[in-house]
Amino acid sequence: MDAPLAGPMLPSTAASTAAFAAPATAPRWRQAARFDDALAALALGLMMLIPLAEIAMRPLLGRGVENASVLVQHLGLLLAMFGAVAAERNGHLTTLGSSLDKLFGPGLQAGIKAIAQGSAALVSGVLAVASARFVASEMEAGQGLAYGLPVWWVQAAMPLGFALLGLRLGSRCASAAWARTAWALALPVAGAAAAWRLDGAALPLLPAGAALLLMLLAGAPIFAVLGGLALALFASDALPLASIALSHYQITVNPSLPALPLFTLAGLVFARTGAAQRLSQLFLALFGGAVRGTVLAAAVLCSIFTAFTGGSGVTILALGGLLLPLLRRAGYPEQRGIGLVTSASALGVLLAPSVPLIMVAVIARVPIKDMFLAGLLPAAVMVACLLLVGGYLRNGRADPAGPVAAPPARADLGRARAAAWAAKWEILAPLVAIGSLVGGFATPTESAALTAAYAIATQAFAHRELGWRALGRCLVECAQVIGGVMLILGMALALTNYLVDAGIPDAAIEWTRGVVPNRFVFLLGLCVFLCVAAALMEIFAAIVVLVPLLLPVARSYGMDPVHFGIVFLAAMELGFLCPPAGMNIYFASAMFGKPMRYVAAAVLPAVAAIFIGTLLIAVVPMLATGLPTWLAGA
Repeated sequence: MDAPLAGPMLPSTAASTAAFAAPATAPRWRQAARFDDALAALALGLMMLIPLAEIAMRPLLGRGVENASVLVQHLGLLLAMFGAVAAERNGHLTTLGSSLDKLFGPGLQAGIKAIAQGSAALVSGVLAVASARFVASEMEAGQGLAYGLPVWWVQAAMPLGFALLGLRLGSRCASAAWARTAWALALPVAGAAAAWRLDGAALPLLPAGAALLLMLLAGAPIFAVLGGLALALFASDALPLASIALSHYQITVNPSLPALPLFTLAGLVFARTGAAQRLSQLFLALFGGAVRGTVLAAAVLCSIFTAFTGGSGVTILALGGLLLPLLRRAGYPEQRGIGLVTSASALGVLLAPSVPLIMVAVIARVPIKDMFLAGLLPAAVMVACLLLVGGYLRNGRADPAGPVAAPPARADLGRARAAAWAAKWEILAPLVAIGSLVGGFATPTESAALTAAYAIATQAFAHRELGWRALGRCLVECAQVIGGVMLILGMALALTNYLVDAGIPDAAIEWTRGVVPNRFVFLLGLCVFLCVAAALMEIFAAIVVLVPLLLPVARSYGMDPVHFGIVFLAAMELGFLCPPAGMNIYFASAMFGKPMRYVAAAVLPAVAAIFIGTLLIAVVPMLATGLPTWLAGA
């Protein structure tokens, strides 16, 4: 067993996971209400074990598990629906926050919250009926899944999941027990009744648009706003609402999608153990403990950690309490240190195996391994721009009220060797994730399952930092994260399908070719548009909605799809730092106990640096396409 490095363990681990852990003293009826956690965690566990069994059986028996890929894909549907229900119960469904709170006094906040949650409950009721009609059509088709199981048994999780979401969202509209029960029943049932009676009838779009704007301003969950918009558009053309449920089903059972939760699980296992501390000791030993060395170590560590955890917010929570004291002890100003950690945590989306990188590959229909390779050089460019253009590498003025700077420790080969040995299992993780995929030894899902199993095995047995209870918390937390994301993706895909069927991409190509004279002007306009969109849209919704609309336009200017995907993600990094979608600012404000205005000022140089880095990647395509092309030729 490897001895843990000296020093305090991550201070944020307990705090950031407490919300996901079921209290041991909870009443039995409350524990029973957490069945969604158990089902989602079980589905995630099976999604990891089935590909591992497939890998083991192929060389031994000459065949694998019957319909393994289809089983894993439909387990992803169970994970998505029950993970989303669990995420709602714990208040983890993504919103853009309420803008109306700032306009009205605190006395109206309860009413604004009721509008947000109640409207989401209505939308959930409509989606439950749409899903039920989709499942009914699948029952008539009589398709089988595997081992004699009909596929509609798994698809039935969709109407059940949306119904449970409606009940729980409706119950948040009041505080009294009787009122909570009344709203929980009335709102989703009202939505279901409306869907049942009005499905197939042409309805006016303008009133629905006004209601959706109110929902967005009140802080309704993003999935409800996107789902409501899709419902309104489909209803305005008298299209069947079951098409929306079909879109949600299609995205959740996409053959490449199981890689998302499995890579996320691997990242969460590393985040909830001492991996971050071991890696930080390694980078400090390599770069030295002086100001610039500590800044380099912090920037690189945050970027790499975000790639594995799947969310920059998780990186801020896991590393913020560790890195900021190190920066301050090196004599770095506090505000700039907060800005560095907050902004560097956004840069990992270009590094494998980040969830947005996989999502762009899936939506743009390019090989995942090509996207993994394409992101390496652009990620280095973005880190360099952050440190040099953003000015974070300059020492700056130390905070007079801060701690006295410790004597700087120079880079030490002996210390680096010892730190590398202590972190050897974490260092090998990217090789497992990328090597198995690029080397052709495993499919994306199998590569993700190997990485998740590797993370669990090394942290549980080599470091002995992951027990059964902690593993259960990681499974539940991953299920809640992925459940919330998949809700957004499903609703966004329904919206995208409507826009594609309406001919929007073709119209966009025709208009753009008539207005934009050349490729360079197009690239400049694309970067500006994407950076603005990143500030206004949640990243996963932006990927599903904008990539299918913009990629045909980009290809008409001769832009490679892989290059477009990397430019898209580089611009999306800006969205993590710009309200209202800039979630990194909210996470950092909570983590460091500073006002949002203070954090926003801290990341302002990073906004300019990321925009310049995006332009550089856009005008130099070889930064993105060079490595995949070279390896393909080799």
